[in-house]
Amino acid sequence: MADETSIKVSAATRDRLAVLATEQGTTIRQLVEELAEGRPTQAEYAECAEQARAELASALGTVPSEEAEAKACGLLERLGARQDSAAA
Repeated sequence: MADETSIKVSAATRDRLAVLATEQGTTIRQLVEELAEGRPTQAEYAECAEQARAELASALGTVPSEEAEAKACGLLERLGARQDSAAA
């Protein structure tokens, strides 16, 4: 068995996690593990962004401008917000 630990949450949060887990046919443990594994850390996000810049530079022969990057980030944020609201 892997190393284990416990986390403390309010009773209300525990109850909500239990309902969510039941609805998804899983356990609270699996639900929390999926959450932790499914979200990148800031370091992982920065690494992905740097890889994307390098790929764009290779494909385009130039690095995107800060303005182009900001527009792309805004688009991705809006798409993510739409996806989050559609899942709700």
